[in-house]
Amino acid sequence: MKLFLKGDRCYTDKCAIEKRSFPPGMHGSGFRQKLSEFGLQLREKQKVKRIYGMLEKQFRRFFAEASRRRGMTGENLLILLESRLDNVVHRMGFAASRAEARQIVRHGHIQLNGRRANIPSQLVKVGDVVSVREKSRRHPQIASAVEAARRKGTTSWFEMDMANFTGKVVAEPKREELTLPIQEQLIVELYSR
Repeated sequence: MKLFLKGDRCYTDKCAIEKRSFPPGMHGSGFRQKLSEFGLQLREKQKVKRIYGMLEKQFRRFFAEASRRRGMTGENLLILLESRLDNVVHRMGFAASRAEARQIVRHGHIQLNGRRANIPSQLVKVGDVVSVREKSRRHPQIASAVEAARRKGTTSWFEMDMANFTGKVVAEPKREELTLPIQEQLIVELYSR
């Protein structure tokens, strides 16, 4: 399944998923067995972990936080994952992929409310201002990602000022706005076993 992990490359014909439709390995193109219910749930959890670039312990912590909040646990989980600083940097267009956004945050190129932020898993709240540091605005990766974001556009839960490399979170992300092919209910069923 195409997870859009490689940035703009996933939108071209160079994407590895477009080249072949079977899993890697010598048994990939052969007979496939039908997955069990547990297998489907596990695959969905692994897919979400891979999309957001997380390990099991951190993902479990996010799930525990989502289950403590009011409302549907699956939607709360996706809202928490979308509110991570590295994901917000990617959504705002300062990076081509989430992995690149994580590296940009880790290297100190991003400011949150005027202060340097270097923790990718930090949660961004409504009203927070995310910007690229003054020195980092000429960085080639950031400049090319911003140019690509200008062509594509951004989501509606933040306001962008591309001239100043700044974005402000104006609302929490809604489930309807998330276009990723995620079935969060399978993850909730897996953890509620």
